[in-house]
Amino acid sequence: MTHTYARRQVLAWALATAGGGLGGCASAPDYKPQRGQMGKDVMWLPTSERLTEKMLQLANAGPQDLLYDLGAGDGVIPIYAAKTRGLRAVGIEYNPKLAAHARQNVQRAGLSERVQIITGDIFAEDFSRASIVTMYLLPEINQQLRPTLLAMKPGTRLVSNSFDMGDWEPDARFEEGRELALMWVVPAQVQGQWDLQFPERRWAMQLGLRQRYQNIGGSLQIEGQTQAVLGARLSGSELRFVFVGPDEGTYQVRMQVQGATLKGEVTSYGVTHEITGTLRQAVRG
Repeated sequence: MTHTYARRQVLAWALATAGGGLGGCASAPDYKPQRGQMGKDVMWLPTSERLTEKMLQLANAGPQDLLYDLGAGDGVIPIYAAKTRGLRAVGIEYNPKLAAHARQNVQRAGLSERVQIITGDIFAEDFSRASIVTMYLLPEINQQLRPTLLAMKPGTRLVSNSFDMGDWEPDARFEEGRELALMWVVPAQVQGQWDLQFPERRWAMQLGLRQRYQNIGGSLQIEGQTQAVLGARLSGSELRFVFVGPDEGTYQVRMQVQGATLKGEVTSYGVTHEITGTLRQAVRG
């Protein structure tokens, strides 16, 4: 199978099916999806249990998570995730018969209280509450979804079977043989000018950050002297960097991004102190 086709049912973005939601078209008891059957855009193929497990490992899935599977097919990922991780899961599937079949699989697994299958359109349904999003969609569909995914809560984990998101590089990956899974962590938006408050030193500090997805860089001005920030990293809402103070000490900073504020700690000479920040001017990339 080439990557010309996605291996799962890709959902159309025109309109949600009539009678969408948890109801919809009932599936005949003997209905079974056929491997390679064509959907609206591409063919459907199931995700193996082995790769499903690797995808959940990449996302560090646990009981506290809410997982949404975009293009749920026969429901294998939501069912497996709920069964092995104890989490809640929602699958969104465009094909009414396939969605009804997935709901039957949920019932057979005894997981109706933790797994829901929605007959709907991934471009219309709201999955913003998810802490994990799984998908098996073509790259062009992933890129159409990318603005929605980037707008999700920082720290949300996104895991794709086989296909990338264009120039947004993954944070982690699994690859073995013909199986590939890619994982991204939704980054907080930090690009702009920040005023930092470091009460222990009382230095006047201004932090300027540039951002491209999770990749960041910038400069720090302390008492009128400018230096490049060192080792800048952004993972979800956690921001880390290092700077050299006017006293020639090395300061390691770890902060949480909370909208237009930063809160965290700075460590130097083996001692940790509080440091905070406020956004003075946001800059859109």
